[in-house]
Amino acid sequence: MSQPLLEITGLSKSFGGVRATDAVDLSVDAAEVHALIGPNGAGKTTLISELSGLVRPDAGSIRFAGRDITRLAAHARAHQGLARSFQITSLMAGMTVMANVALAVQARAGHSFRFWRPAAGDQELEQPAMAALEKVGIASRAGDPVGALSHGERRQLEIAMTLASSPRLLLLDEPMAGMGPEESARMIATLRGLKGTAAMLLVEHDMDAVFALADRISVLVYGRVIASGPPAAIRANEAVRRAYLGEE
Repeated sequence: MSQPLLEITGLSKSFGGVRATDAVDLSVDAAEVHALIGPNGAGKTTLISELSGLVRPDAGSIRFAGRDITRLAAHARAHQGLARSFQITSLMAGMTVMANVALAVQARAGHSFRFWRPAAGDQELEQPAMAALEKVGIASRAGDPVGALSHGERRQLEIAMTLASSPRLLLLDEPMAGMGPEESARMIATLRGLKGTAAMLLVEHDMDAVFALADRISVLVYGRVIASGPPAAIRANEAVRRAYLGEE
């Protein structure tokens, strides 16, 4: 049996008297889409923050690609291939879509000393930037200013910028938040098109998206994983229905 790409063991974090994550065990296989669901306040965002390095756990371990990264800084985790979408990027609204992704490519290449050299027009940067835009379906907007994009297109751009770092695992924290039905459908299609490019840990409240995308689902309630398995098993799990799915 192959080793998981991401393996979390006994991960715990408390804020005052509140246990946000409580001895969480969870794994993500290479190329897998693993969805993490649960009611508001279940600890999902705290867990994602622990994995990305923004929050240090009180106990437990995180192994990524066979390496213990529990104490590794956030930027070092990104260099290892673990990327958190929507929170590691900051869109520059006055610049074009292409320029935003080209800057992300530039940062990935380690050319911080070239930061003030314009990224736009540099073929070494624009070719991989265009490839990332094509993967998320907004290559036609490459020359448009970010300010002209819809909410859903901005989310797609953020994913393109994350892809510029050549991640092995994407941490996606509610990518469908704030979207209408058409934009949600486009985002589902975008993420489905990325399956096999990188593994994904997907936190999402949109159950249509979860069941359309996930290979495996884990359910977090009060900081604890109460069930983990394929979508059909989770849908049929009575404890899950009582704790979460019954609310929908």
